[in-house]
Order: sequence, then C-alpha cells, then structure tokens
Amino acid sequence: MSDVRTAPYAALLLRISLSILFFAHAGLKLFVFTPAGTAQFFESLGLPGALAYITIAWEIITAVALLLGIWARIFAIAGVPILLGAIFTVHGAAGFFFTNPNGGWEYPALWIVALIALALIGDGPYALKRLAR
Repeated sequence: MSDVRTAPYAALLLRISLSILFFAHAGLKLFVFTPAGTAQFFESLGLPGALAYITIAWEIITAVALLLGIWARIFAIAGVPILLGAIFTVHGAAGFFFTNPNGGWEYPALWIVALIALALIGDGPYALKRLAR
C-alpha cells in the first residue's frame, strides 16, 4: 500500500536528484574533460566523436526537464540509453562494483532503475507543468 501523503515528495526528490546527476555528468564532460576531450574518448571506444556532443546535450536537456518536471516520464526513459551506453562501452567490462578500475556497472544500473521508477511514479504534483494548471 502506498502512502499518498508522502508520494508527491518522493517523486519530487527523485526528479531533483536524478536531474542533479545528469547536470553533474554533463558538467564533467564540459568543464573537466572538455567536449573535445570527451569526443576523443568516445572515438577511443570506437564510437563517433560527434556522439559525445549529442550525449552532453542529451544530458543537459534531460537534467532541465527532470528538474522542472516537464514530461518527466518521457525524459526519464530517454535518459536510459545514455546509461546503457555507459554500461556497454565502459563500465560493463569492469565488473559489478563501481570501485573497480574503470568503474563497474552497479552505479549506472542503479541510475537506470531510479529513472524507470520515476517514469512509473510520474512527475508528481510539484512539477512545473502541474503547477501551471
């Protein structure tokens, strides 16, 4: 049985925390590795360098949408391919634990589960699109 009194806060907390994670990872690519460095890393994995720029934009757009609660269910699902890409290109071969060299797949997998949970819960009543009604 769910608690309808606290469920809206759970959706808000989940939305904001997932948004922060996407902002942090986009920021890492922008300000630490730089877009050009990220593109070089993608190329070292056998991926097109242009995909790095698409990924950075995708992360920022997803972060903004989740933070504001604009189509949160759709953007939660849209964020999953980024993390699947991270698992299948980098973290999967490193094993389960994220403390392993090159980071394992446990963290991106948990992030995927949280995104799916948000997609199932919905954006909640504290979302921008709900407040506009």
